Amino acid sequence: MSLFLSCLAAILLDAFLGEPRRAHPLVAFGRLANWLERHFNGPLSADGSGRAWRSHGVTAWCLAVLPLTTLAWLLEQIPYLGPLFAIGCLYLALGMRSLYEHALPVAQALRLGDLTEARKRVGWMVSRDTSVLDAEGVARAGTESVLENGSDAVFAALFWFILAGAPGVVLYRLSNTLDAMWGYRTPRLARFGWAAARIDDVLNYLPARLVALSYALLGRTALALRCWQRQAPAWDSPNAGPVMAAGAGALGVSLGGAAVYHGRSEVRPPLGEGPPARARDIERALSLVQGAAGLWLLALLLWGVVHA
Repeated sequence: MSLFLSCLAAILLDAFLGEPRRAHPLVAFGRLANWLERHFNGPLSADGSGRAWRSHGVTAWCLAVLPLTTLAWLLEQIPYLGPLFAIGCLYLALGMRSLYEHALPVAQALRLGDLTEARKRVGWMVSRDTSVLDAEGVARAGTESVLENGSDAVFAALFWFILAGAPGVVLYRLSNTLDAMWGYRTPRLARFGWAAARIDDVLNYLPARLVALSYALLGRTALALRCWQRQAPAWDSPNAGPVMAAGAGALGVSLGGAAVYHGRSEVRPPLGEGPPARARDIERALSLVQGAAGLWLLALLLWGVVHA
């Protein structure tokens, strides 16, 4: 029961307070990550690539993540204050309110026909080039981002907190942040960021599949499961594929298709079935994430009651 109450408290803190506007710990961690990358990846070579080997990226990852994870474990052991510290760690790792704050303005701009604003807003959510997207492309990008980031920013954090408490959620959130900073296949980061990308894949493997199942249970279940089975294996990411395929199927919309990343056009496999995504599907995706969070809390509550 205490685990349910801790998760509920952290979710409520995120709902009412959102991310700290000042002095967010991840901002300081980002500065550390940038320093480590400059130090271990070295200056650019003539072709624009970094000079590091994969082992340098592993070393940098360990220096960034392991000391802070150990510190979280030590602080969680403090009587009385330890559980409060753990709740604080989970609160800082969650991003459901942030997801709403980023996604709803995209849907609102699309409804008002303000494509320029919609492109700008969705550009804050995704890494693809949004400057030439039409309204359908913006809606597709926004819906995909909500489904995928719901898994990363909400459910994976909950999963690792449930499994390993404060050190688990700290390990996950820092690893996920390093993947977002180092995990690109650019000339500079391809070798150095390899470890960060692979570790994040491992940490998200089980949570992503639980999220895909949660999305399926809350939407068009049979279609979601079929899309997950048939479409996810073709997706480049082993974790985003199941999440977005099941989410698109649950919503009954078509996602995927062409997108431009770092100046390079990619034709991505289709996801889901049904009409193309529209503004309302961004909002429906947010509702799906919220419903899945409620489902996880209910499961935790039942687990606590059974084992009380």
